[in-house]
Amino acid sequence: MFTGIVAAIGRITNVNPLGGADAGVRLAIDAATLGLDDVAIGDSIAVQGACMTVVRLAGNSFEVEVSRESLSKTAGLSAPGEVNLEKSLTLSTKLGGHLVSGHVDGLGRVEKFEAIGESWELVVRAPQDLAKFLAYKGSVTVNGVSLTVNRVTDVADGADFSINLIPHTVAVTTLKHLVPGAMVNLEIDLIARYVERMLGIK
Repeated sequence: MFTGIVAAIGRITNVNPLGGADAGVRLAIDAATLGLDDVAIGDSIAVQGACMTVVRLAGNSFEVEVSRESLSKTAGLSAPGEVNLEKSLTLSTKLGGHLVSGHVDGLGRVEKFEAIGESWELVVRAPQDLAKFLAYKGSVTVNGVSLTVNRVTDVADGADFSINLIPHTVAVTTLKHLVPGAMVNLEIDLIARYVERMLGIK
């Protein structure tokens, strides 16, 4: 489990195929300021919002293996570049965001990302199967960042949700690199998922 509060911006430095065309990849990630002293092989780290298992530690870097299935369902894990990092929470961790599983529910598409006064407005198009889980003032995770929804507009192929980003959030996450058309990893609120399941039981 995670909180959606990004602890560091790391960088994928190497992407090594694990086999043929249907195989996944092994990522080498520079952890930057995350700190790996309390991380062991087998521990979980959220990378761009996707929960990954550490398979190797080397100084201030770690490696994870990503299946082809996971690559097909996520964005930002197939090439070198900056990634949001968060270690799994402990019982003493401050829950500054919301409960996040690190299981990406789907991909969203950035419709708008621009400065509005001192803040930034981010508008993302969520696919139809996730649209029902989005609500005004509800929580959503975008590329591993816990965010609050300010507006939801239903559209033919899903829903557009708007988020107000303060300068600090933009500065300390990879959200600063977003442009219209970019794909982002989405995880809907855990509570919304359980409510939908309970209401669907007959």
